[in-house]
Amino acid sequence: MSISNEALQKLLREVETQAIAAQQQISLVRTQQASKQREMRMAQLTHTEMSSLPPDTNVYEGVGKMFVSLPVSEMKGKLEAQIKEAEGEVDGLGKRLHYLEVSQKNSKEHINRMLRGGG
Repeated sequence: MSISNEALQKLLREVETQAIAAQQQISLVRTQQASKQREMRMAQLTHTEMSSLPPDTNVYEGVGKMFVSLPVSEMKGKLEAQIKEAEGEVDGLGKRLHYLEVSQKNSKEHINRMLRGGG
């Protein structure tokens, strides 16, 4: 049973489109992952710096165009929550990146098989 040339060309275009979309998504996810990792490193650095401060030190959090005084312990808690959230997002983006890479690899393999005539 043979597939007509028109059907084969249509199938090839669809697989090519999927491969291109996967490649675009891969670069987007990599950019998002790098951004989240940078955000996480900044929060970790701030948390580390705050650990060396005495408990009665005045710390401020930026809220819009103003700053609000917070106790050191509350600010550390916020930073820890921010770090934990960023770690979860980086992990999720890593899983999505793996899925997209596998999807793109499979699309390329299908294209190569079709071009070789393997079907």
